Amino acid sequence: MTDKIDLFTAAPPLMKNWFAMSNAVAASLEPSLAHLVKIRASQINQCANCINMHALDARAQGETEQRIHLLPAWAEAPCYTPRERAALAWTEALTRMSEGHGHREARKALEAEFSEEEQVNLTLMINVINGWNRLMTGFGLWIDHVPAKAVAA
Repeated sequence: MTDKIDLFTAAPPLMKNWFAMSNAVAASLEPSLAHLVKIRASQINQCANCINMHALDARAQGETEQRIHLLPAWAEAPCYTPRERAALAWTEALTRMSEGHGHREARKALEAEFSEEEQVNLTLMINVINGWNRLMTGFGLWIDHVPAKAVAA
């Protein structure tokens, strides 16, 4: 992190709990879907730190460059499954809620592809990444990330 603020030093108990919840929520979804959601929300929120980190993590877990690069145009790109499309539409609807982005249509697609438990898990994932985006961009933080493969090697 930059020297602006260390979140884990400034608010240790809450940040520890926030981090634990973030990991638990991410583990409730298939990793490839979680990565797409994290990257897309981070793109919308213009969080360079989170885009960088989650793209590196996605690549390290086998995500293709094509699918990462096409996320801003996911609705027109044929490389996403109906389940991924529903998740991305829900991500955009919730992340852009203040812009009047239609969540009713996105909710219909969500219900067609996800169980009720998965809908809640995905919604929590979207909330978590939006929270991280706001922490990182709000405090102007940058963390140099190393892809998971490089760390494991």
